Amino acid sequence: MRQRLVQAALGGIDCDLIFRNTTFFDAFSLRWVQGDVAVFQGAIVGLEPGLKARREIDGRKKFLVPGFIDAHVHIESSLLTPAEFQKAVLPKGTTTAICDPHELANVQGLPGIEYFLKAALKSTLDLRVMLSSCVPATSFETNGGGHLSATKLAPLKKHPKALGLAEMMNVPGVLSGDKKVWDKLKAFADRPVDGHCPLLRGKELSAYAASGISSCHESTQLGEAQEKLMKGLAVWVREGSVAKDLAALAPLLTVATSPVVGFCTDDRNPLDIAREGHIDYLVRGAIARGVPMEAAYRASAWSVARHYGLSGKGAIAPGYDADLVLLEDRESCAIESVWCKGKSVSELELPSNQTVRFGRTVKATKPEAQDLEGPKGRVHTIGVEPGKIITQRFVLNHDAAGVARLTVLERHGKNRPPANGYVTGFGTRFRGAIASSVGHDSHNLIVVGSNTDDMATALGALIDSQGGYAVTLDRQVTALLPLPFGGLMTALDAATVARKLLEMGAVCKQQGCVLEEPFLQLAFLSLPVIPELKLTDRGLFDVNKFQLIEVRAE
Repeated sequence: MRQRLVQAALGGIDCDLIFRNTTFFDAFSLRWVQGDVAVFQGAIVGLEPGLKARREIDGRKKFLVPGFIDAHVHIESSLLTPAEFQKAVLPKGTTTAICDPHELANVQGLPGIEYFLKAALKSTLDLRVMLSSCVPATSFETNGGGHLSATKLAPLKKHPKALGLAEMMNVPGVLSGDKKVWDKLKAFADRPVDGHCPLLRGKELSAYAASGISSCHESTQLGEAQEKLMKGLAVWVREGSVAKDLAALAPLLTVATSPVVGFCTDDRNPLDIAREGHIDYLVRGAIARGVPMEAAYRASAWSVARHYGLSGKGAIAPGYDADLVLLEDRESCAIESVWCKGKSVSELELPSNQTVRFGRTVKATKPEAQDLEGPKGRVHTIGVEPGKIITQRFVLNHDAAGVARLTVLERHGKNRPPANGYVTGFGTRFRGAIASSVGHDSHNLIVVGSNTDDMATALGALIDSQGGYAVTLDRQVTALLPLPFGGLMTALDAATVARKLLEMGAVCKQQGCVLEEPFLQLAFLSLPVIPELKLTDRGLFDVNKFQLIEVRAE
């Protein structure tokens, strides 16, 4: 193959495709170069004039950049299967995605990871899989996938699409020398290991970095991200549907730092992908916030490829994959066409969903309304911060204005009683209930409501539909999106899911919810590795103390 690339580069074989007279981005020297870009059998072979090709694209007054790479994404959070996910993001210029399937793994264990590895082999999008390190994320919640030990994960390293060890969320385990955690770090010492250390600073951050973990996508403050860079961690700037860190971290991205800063979406729903974009949204947003254009485009591809050792990715150079984005305008990242290994995405027939047998994963019994009653009086209350998955902590009266009820119901067949608490931030006029089977990371059922009758109705709707999003009012279901694949995904296409999310959002707004994305915001209220207060199926969790606490405040 390499010999044929050499022949094509020398003009001995006609190329398949040439972008003529275009201005292409040189990711190595941060220059814009005018010339021809020749492609043969999916690879770039030449940047010089004079070659011939069976197909030519007029690149005059246009700009050619490497295909974008998402440094960290949970495809399950798009609510789409991998086959439908690629249909949503490829036209947005994302040609490679590095996914962590720990959502499905926490529901189904090892088969959840194997599902994504198999899907990656058939995907036009270059899908790489980081093997999930924290199944479960902590011992303070109940998952359906059991414990994935180093012994179970290590054999998957041989898979051609397996890249490394996914986000190590168990910071206390890393710092304390927990054997289960360190068995995984040792097993993947020869591979990239992703980090997950929100708000970690000082000597604890130094210790975490010394473990061999080499990246973090959880920075929400500029000083935090700067310290991580100083201590050798690559920083992935995240802009998801809930966690939006680009505005805070844009000053971090300069020409000097661009080799060790990249972009990721983490959790982004298809409505936001359709309306705003994917990695292209971060590129244009960074440039609009004053980031040098060249630094933004380097961070969108080459920096991530370099970090993960993806040779042949992220640059326009001989021997590199012809994953390319042709832009009408480089400042606004206006996309004209996208090319995967030299083939136009708009002309490709992308595969449809494969038959998936996930089985029955929502095994809970519908609770009675009285089962969802929390303690009365002064209570510890979770405070939602719009646009963030970090929460605040308050002590309020349970019936104070704006305080809503919150319940997490174990759904993996262990028959635990509901865990009840309180939350504020959904709106002082919020009525009814909103429920989801997407409840990071163990994905138990979670519901917020103004009354327990509507909350019980919403949980019942999720049990009947084997997962999804549900909205209720006056004991009636007012909106429902079933997610029968693991309680996380649907076989519907991205456009249909986006339309349904728009409709459900409108219903939530009519019922007084003030959050722009209530479903994913709700989903993160049960994630016990993000400060400060969260509610798991076992009770109210103080992330800073890393222990369960009473809901009632003394």
